[in-house]
Amino acid sequence: MADLAYTIAGNVLDKLGSLAYQEVSLAWGMKQDLDKLKLITLALQDVLLDAETKQENNPQLKNWLNHLKDVFHEAVDVLDEFECELLRRQVVKQYASFGRKVCRFFSWSNHLVYRFSVVHRVKEIRQQLDEIAKNMETFHLIKTQLNVQQNSLVLENRVMTHSFVNPSDVIGRDREKEEILDMIWMDDHKIENQIPVVSIMGIGGLGKTTLIKSVFNDGKVDEKFDLKIWVSVSLDFNIITLMKDAIMSATNNEAEISKLTNLEQLQRSLSETLKDKKFLLVLDDVWNEDPFKWQEFAELLSVGSKKSKIIVTTRSSKVASIMGGTEPYELKGLPKKDSLSLFFKYAFQGEEDASKYPELKRIGEEIVQKCSGVPLALKTLGSLLRLKTGAHEWKKVRDSKIWELEQEEGRILPALRLSYNAMSPSLRQCFAYCSTFEEDNLMSRLDFICIWMALGILPSPKNKKDPEDIGDSCFVELCNRSLFQVDPDENYFEIFFRVHDLIHNLACSITQNECSIVNSNDDRKISDAVRYLRVVINENNLKKLSKLKKLKSIHVKRTGDEKDEVVQLFLSTCISTFKHLRVFDLLDLSFEVLPNSIGTMKQLRYLNLTCNEKMKRLPDSICKLQSLQTLILGGCVELEEIPKDIGNLVSLRTLWLTTKQSFLAEGGIGRLKSLRLLIIGECKNLRSLPHDLINCTTLRSLSIVVCDQLNLASEFINKDVQLSLHTFVICRLPETTDLPQWLQQSAKTLQKLHIEGCPNLSKLPEWLPKLTSLEKIVIKHCPELLSLPDGMEDLTSLTHLEIEYCNALQEACKQEVGSDWHKIAHIPNRIIGEAD
Repeated sequence: MADLAYTIAGNVLDKLGSLAYQEVSLAWGMKQDLDKLKLITLALQDVLLDAETKQENNPQLKNWLNHLKDVFHEAVDVLDEFECELLRRQVVKQYASFGRKVCRFFSWSNHLVYRFSVVHRVKEIRQQLDEIAKNMETFHLIKTQLNVQQNSLVLENRVMTHSFVNPSDVIGRDREKEEILDMIWMDDHKIENQIPVVSIMGIGGLGKTTLIKSVFNDGKVDEKFDLKIWVSVSLDFNIITLMKDAIMSATNNEAEISKLTNLEQLQRSLSETLKDKKFLLVLDDVWNEDPFKWQEFAELLSVGSKKSKIIVTTRSSKVASIMGGTEPYELKGLPKKDSLSLFFKYAFQGEEDASKYPELKRIGEEIVQKCSGVPLALKTLGSLLRLKTGAHEWKKVRDSKIWELEQEEGRILPALRLSYNAMSPSLRQCFAYCSTFEEDNLMSRLDFICIWMALGILPSPKNKKDPEDIGDSCFVELCNRSLFQVDPDENYFEIFFRVHDLIHNLACSITQNECSIVNSNDDRKISDAVRYLRVVINENNLKKLSKLKKLKSIHVKRTGDEKDEVVQLFLSTCISTFKHLRVFDLLDLSFEVLPNSIGTMKQLRYLNLTCNEKMKRLPDSICKLQSLQTLILGGCVELEEIPKDIGNLVSLRTLWLTTKQSFLAEGGIGRLKSLRLLIIGECKNLRSLPHDLINCTTLRSLSIVVCDQLNLASEFINKDVQLSLHTFVICRLPETTDLPQWLQQSAKTLQKLHIEGCPNLSKLPEWLPKLTSLEKIVIKHCPELLSLPDGMEDLTSLTHLEIEYCNALQEACKQEVGSDWHKIAHIPNRIIGEAD
């Protein structure tokens, strides 16, 4: 991952600013060194934005920056060890009443030696940063603050566009052109004193500008509008520049425009140009996310006819929403047939010429597949192969990554990199992590957010905002920028997404020095600089691990035929070698025993053991992982029990468990005071939930799925405890006949309720309308439900209701005629399935 020195410096400062660190620094006699470390880090951070921008053209600066990042990473590791010590003390203090057993469990026999080691390492780090700060002067770096409104580093400007287009360059966009023209003809003047806006959205290289040029130059547009104006906006949404460019495009009178020297003259000239005219204005490549800047410019345009139209092209749905108008038109990639036509037009003279070279045509079809319908990629790779008739040259393009193909004049990645450069430093790192997953993988939003948290790359929390909420905001932002594509198939408690192949290539080009994916027959050495690794488990790759001292995350892949002894050796090697590992992903790996040494991974924050179908027990030592934030045991169908001391995981925020237990022990999950998300799934013997689960007052989301013997109707209620659940999901609970009574304790917070696959659920509780914060209710496959409780009309916050595969209830909720229609008529968004 492209770790930005600016962000890592921020992590160091966040940790040094904590009161808890100050307490330990005093106790361990390190206050002076830590204070100096903070001052040096602050001084270095001031110039890091400038250094990040200049490093590509200065190898010495790049080396200086890489060395600085290494030292900052070491500082974070040492400070994290402080945090582990603080958490250890917290557990011992909190559970001292349990006697010597707890104290022995968490004791460190070499505590004084460890303390001396940490003090010494802090001094070394401070001295290294002193030396780095001295060398900084040779680069003449400028103090630069992060622009909060832009929220990004210095951005390079894109080449300005114009309105001319050769019709032969527009391939496969006839349908899109007609749909956009229909949007232009539509009478949709919704905002008073503002010209209607049509926004065209999509990633870089999709051909938004080319398509709008075709629309702009259409003869029907000339007939409908008095005036056509084309303005290339790009990154700087400057009102003066926009006015000048708009006047120039409308009048083509450069001499007169040069005489306009102040804002008042420009405003008057623009007003005279547009006054009462029906105009079409294209604002190409807009990045502005400041609504006040747009409003200021929109007011200047309002002098024109209200039948005027504005077309905006952008990569961001946020930009589109700020500019108002209709729902953004999202441009997709070209279909396969048109992609082939465009590629062969540039590689040959067209498909007819390509047919003379059947082998090249076949390879070309495979190359087109990796372009994902993006015209810029199709044109660029087609041009790269023009006049080349050797199959080996075509295969090289087919088998290479985009960044390996592009020379100095490469066009694809620079076009895509603009989207990357427009992000904040933290968002850049969140995006870049997708390079550790393989192309076309379906990825989990929950997984990504938990990993971002584990690696400490999310923005610092403000106003006590939960990191999960910050992570969700980052995820939404990446979706808004068309970098993540949400999978349309719904899941009852999770969102999955894909990354466009070219976007994945962009991430890989950014992270190629720090991330690595090593497959089964991969003879390459793994660079010592790698911090983030995805590796197939086999004997050959096992030999490569010993030198990877910087590793922060590892995703282990199975082949299906690995021997048990190789798996055990692989796990033991990872645990003993990667002392500062934060993310340990063992998804789909099957082994009977997780090594007891797992308890030594004090900085581990994310452990994924999903779908291990052999593992029968977890070592007790796992409960020593006080830094662990995420533990995923879903699908571990042979797991006999959850460790009794799981409550010692004081940092645990996400727990997904599967167990063969009939009853979960008291004093376990109920002691997890940091827990935010709990999923209990595939617990086929589970008969009840632990009584002290009610003590998890920080819990925000609870999902209970595929538990054949669990009946929630018998669950207790403690009126003295207030819960703060936001989401409650139950699915495939055949024995459940009612909702749990304790759900009432979330009356003021519960927003989403999902009930599915409960064939014996015959009624909903009469207290359901007291859950006044409910915004969405989904009810599916509950055939015994006959009606909704009285008082549903009091749920004024409820905006979404979905009822499907519940014949009797669907009949009762039929529009206008159903017996329960009056209870749901106020809900604006309703999906009521048809009864069989």
